[in-house]
Amino acid sequence: MGVRTRIAALAALALTGSLLFAGQADAGGNHSGLRPVATGLDGPRGVSTYKNQVIYSVTDGSVYATDGHKTWKLGTVPGTGGFPPAIDTSNRGVTYALTGAGGEPGQPPVPGSSTLYKLWRGKAVKVADIAAYQAHDPDPYDLENNPTDSNPFGVAALADGTVLVSDAAGNDLLRVWPNGHLATVARLKPRTVTVPPGLPPEFGLPPAGSKVPAEAVATSVTVGSDGYWYVGELRGVPATPGTSEIWRIRPGSVGAVCDPENPSKGSCKRYADGYTSIVDLAGGPHGKLAVVELAKASWLQFELTGKPQVGALFLQTRGHRIELAKDKLILPAGAAFSRRGDLYVSGPVFGPGAVYQVR
Repeated sequence: MGVRTRIAALAALALTGSLLFAGQADAGGNHSGLRPVATGLDGPRGVSTYKNQVIYSVTDGSVYATDGHKTWKLGTVPGTGGFPPAIDTSNRGVTYALTGAGGEPGQPPVPGSSTLYKLWRGKAVKVADIAAYQAHDPDPYDLENNPTDSNPFGVAALADGTVLVSDAAGNDLLRVWPNGHLATVARLKPRTVTVPPGLPPEFGLPPAGSKVPAEAVATSVTVGSDGYWYVGELRGVPATPGTSEIWRIRPGSVGAVCDPENPSKGSCKRYADGYTSIVDLAGGPHGKLAVVELAKASWLQFELTGKPQVGALFLQTRGHRIELAKDKLILPAGAAFSRRGDLYVSGPVFGPGAVYQVR
């Protein structure tokens, strides 16, 4: 089962109410190190900032902005399939929303899914159909016999008006121009990992301890204070903890290759390693990167158990990282820095949740 199918399956489980989430009663409360900014949200995911505004997305595809005094709706995108869109806001105040591969596993995609939108005057304006592009840009390193699969998952608005999109099924980073033109910036190659213990036979994997290739699953993208483009990985089946990487890509690159076997060569170089199930990145001041892990035990353990999982938020600088709000985040989904350096995080991505400022 591909990563696109598994993420859709997670969303379907949440929608049927078969998952219960720890800490929901505390979603609007005051955790040590977390100050609620927006509460009572249904599946908050994307987070961005503009001036004094915090902008966020929720399950039905709606995107809101709040300045601490009032909250208003920027628009709603179609095609979410029950999974909230990724968002980012440009330095000119334009918010983009990205839908993934919406729909039930094995069924045709929901109309409007796998699409980049611009929210303009309360409406969602289509910029580009990501799946249509990927249908003609097959992944040469595909392991699932579906090289043209697409599940756009991460978005970053650039200062020149173009937009970066990371595709979790295509395992690549794309660049989108305002006229809808696309180009492939970089491809992420699979990595050889060790099969963890406790996986059921249905996966058809060799015994625990065996070495197998696993796809990169490019879930996240951001721009660092150095201007470079950073991409984070989830890690495909068997989702071995500690094998998710962050790649640093030279701006303007086309056709770069991010290779775990040669991580220090070319226009795409490995910046950090040892993460688990990264779902978002946020570039901050002074070389800081915020790194969001959906579940410390891995996304696959979340799916297999159906139980709430503790996620994580890290602050990464070159060669060093620290965990923020340790063990206080359940299934976190998105993060963003403000221009003055304040950090925000959202979650849980399924069920009642909130957006917090991290203290």
